[in-house]
Amino acid sequence: MNFSPSRWGSGMPGLTSSTLTGMFWMSISTGVQALLQLLVLLILARLLTPADFGVVAAALIVVGFSLIFSQVGVGPALVQRPILEEQHIRTGFTLSLLFGTVFTALIWMLAPAIALFFQMETLTSVVQVMSFVFLFQAMATVGESLLQRELRFRSLAIIEMLALGGFSLVGITLALLELGVWALVAAHLVQALLKAALLLGVQVYPKKLLLNKGAARDLLVFGGGFTIARVGNYLSGQADNLVVGRFLGAEALGLYSRAYYLMSVPASLFGQVLDRVLFPAMAKVQHDSKRLGLAFKRGVAATALIMLPLSVALLLVAPELIQVLLGSQWVEAILPFQILVAGMLFRASYKMSDSLARATGAVYRRAWRQVLFAILVAVGAYFGQKWGLAGVALGVVLAIVVNFLLMAQLSLQLTDLTWGSFWAVHAPALRLALVLGAVIWAVAELLRTWASSPGIILFATGAGASLAGLILFRYLPQQLVLGDDGVWMWRTLADYVGVKSKLAFGTHDISSQ
Repeated sequence: MNFSPSRWGSGMPGLTSSTLTGMFWMSISTGVQALLQLLVLLILARLLTPADFGVVAAALIVVGFSLIFSQVGVGPALVQRPILEEQHIRTGFTLSLLFGTVFTALIWMLAPAIALFFQMETLTSVVQVMSFVFLFQAMATVGESLLQRELRFRSLAIIEMLALGGFSLVGITLALLELGVWALVAAHLVQALLKAALLLGVQVYPKKLLLNKGAARDLLVFGGGFTIARVGNYLSGQADNLVVGRFLGAEALGLYSRAYYLMSVPASLFGQVLDRVLFPAMAKVQHDSKRLGLAFKRGVAATALIMLPLSVALLLVAPELIQVLLGSQWVEAILPFQILVAGMLFRASYKMSDSLARATGAVYRRAWRQVLFAILVAVGAYFGQKWGLAGVALGVVLAIVVNFLLMAQLSLQLTDLTWGSFWAVHAPALRLALVLGAVIWAVAELLRTWASSPGIILFATGAGASLAGLILFRYLPQQLVLGDDGVWMWRTLADYVGVKSKLAFGTHDISSQ
């Protein structure tokens, strides 16, 4: 990936320009999705009970885990392959439909046993209906992967926003009709079906079924390692829910899953933007360790500059945030949420290492680390549940930190970076987090002594942090605030936006470049 400052001419855009364009559209998409998801959560949390969320969370554990096997890594294999032929696309489409159909039937039949394990009577019918997600996702896999491979992130962003709109409309409407847990079930199904339909219509590719032995081998060799790693990654994200649901009950699972969700939204969405854009971009230069290392380092710097200050801010205003977003019936989620946000940086940052490993084909070295991560989460959650939700959260955060270190070590093996350079890129983010955190803490404590409302406290702390940030950027050297990598990203992004704006308004003389 060419990360040196460049200029954009009238021909095909360079990889830097394509990557920045992808990040622009995926950032808009994830930003809109984050706001819409929070708005929908704010509404549904007042219309549904924690137990409703708990039952659906239990169903999603099973569905999400099974989706890994139903997809067998076909999508990422299509993105990563240096040379992609029609037989790979048709074979990938056939494999996706085959496994999707098989898993829809399998999970439907296993639903009673799943409900018995969780000791939730209503879970049987919920899991059976949710099993159709496998078939819908199978229809979407190839189209989504080809859009990523072609760096067509604008189309992908629009599709995802429309699908989330379908989730929101159906979920809120049915919740208002007092359908309880089925409002959430129907919303998830509509989101998956709408996304599949849009992808089938937007992305043109041969859909005639084919099972070519050589093409299947090409896809499944990479997909096998990816699937093993994804199993570990998924279990690491759901083992805690599994423990909470099994030992603490549906209500506790509803509380914990919402606390984890609020923590994971900024970390997951930001990591998703980088992953979905940088994975295909890195794959195009997978044999150039120097360029990969530079891309990785700058991605880590960007993650730290955003996630570390945000983590500190959320930890300090957690009581007010939970009350405003979820309401008074969710106060027991405050402490586990505070513990979880302490690990936001580590959760988001390891996604960069994940993208690098997949782009270079190091899927099996990634796999054993993800399996170990899952084991650590399960162990930490199991022993932590003896102290309630806070104990589970602490066990999970410790596992996240260990995984962050293991994935960073793999990234250093795949590039020419050192531990010294890796830690150095975090220093500006730490300075920024300390300054902004001090401002937020002072404003919040002052307003709490005055018994101000949660909404006023959130607004005031946000305004105070924004003002402090503007002062830092205005009066301190950019290198001190952002670091060298942060300054490069800021200037490159400004250059990119400026050039694109001039092109859009017809004031840019392309011939002068």
